[in-house]
Amino acid sequence: MHRLRLPALVLALVALLALTACSRREEPAAPSAGAGASAAGTPAAELRLGYFPNITHAPALIGVANGYFQQELGSTKLTTQTFNAGPEEVSALLGGSLDAGFIGSSPAINAFAKSNGQAVRLVAGSTSGGAQLVVSPDITSADQLKGKVIATPQAGNTQDVAFKKWLKENNLTNGTGPDAVTVQNIDNPRTLDLFKQGQVAGGWLPEPWSSRLVDAGAKVLVDEKTLWPGGQFPTTVLIVRTQYLQEHPQTVEALLRGEQKSIDFATTQQAQAKTVTNDAIKQITNSALAPAVLDRAFTELSFGIDPLAATFPQLSKDSVTAGATEKETNLAGFVDVTSLNNVLTAAGKPTVDAAGLDKAQG
Repeated sequence: MHRLRLPALVLALVALLALTACSRREEPAAPSAGAGASAAGTPAAELRLGYFPNITHAPALIGVANGYFQQELGSTKLTTQTFNAGPEEVSALLGGSLDAGFIGSSPAINAFAKSNGQAVRLVAGSTSGGAQLVVSPDITSADQLKGKVIATPQAGNTQDVAFKKWLKENNLTNGTGPDAVTVQNIDNPRTLDLFKQGQVAGGWLPEPWSSRLVDAGAKVLVDEKTLWPGGQFPTTVLIVRTQYLQEHPQTVEALLRGEQKSIDFATTQQAQAKTVTNDAIKQITNSALAPAVLDRAFTELSFGIDPLAATFPQLSKDSVTAGATEKETNLAGFVDVTSLNNVLTAAGKPTVDAAGLDKAQG
């Protein structure tokens, strides 16, 4: 009896072990720590996204309002936060309270520089153009800006850098007094009020604020598009915290698919896109744009997911010229379009070039 019972027990034990091994093989392997885990990644529980209530951020506004981001993110919760200008959004990214942000090109560079090339990566474009120096109609030349107050959204933001660089190129000084131009950093809605009151002579502003000042009587002195080859320069791009990108590449790809849907909508259904964007701006700022302002703003910019990486070395130089940074930022490793090119390839669209800025610092 005992001799028969023992082999049966052994066979039962072997069968149980085989079944356990089978079950374990069917389960996904837990990622190990280090590079392998980063490469594999996991969908994030949450994506905290920043953007501005500006026409230059229309793809972000549309993506949220039309539900494109949340549709692509699936079970990942989308949490949003809006900002007036880039530097405050950079603080949120570097402080870890945001995971990704639609932001101006200069603050994007600054975030990379501040973290010694560690904290963020440029993963996509969004908007080109849509920034102008608009001034009182009696001002017709650069020299006539002397003694005047001109607004920019925030110190070190994209328009602030562009204006201060332009001042230097036109032999004008940023300062006070009759022979200098006083650059004041003012929230965009306040700039409009101060222009109407005659307390500022104009501003170097993104859309829709340049169009709002034009609607209030200002004239365009400089359209920033005229300062760039082909009129193309990155007004708004998308950056992501490096750690988040490494840990959750699937989530970043989902965000980018949502952005591409937004851009397609904005470019192929412009009338509807204007309405959606304007409604979103009204919801955030409690102020809708007049039809003429909305129409003009949309004609001043273009939307595209290519980050225009080749422009960034020049933008880095501009930050030094403008006095926003002391030295040029080493942009090695700044651009990571791997996720974007995965999305574009899957959609049968042409991939984009990182202009060599995807190579890590040696």
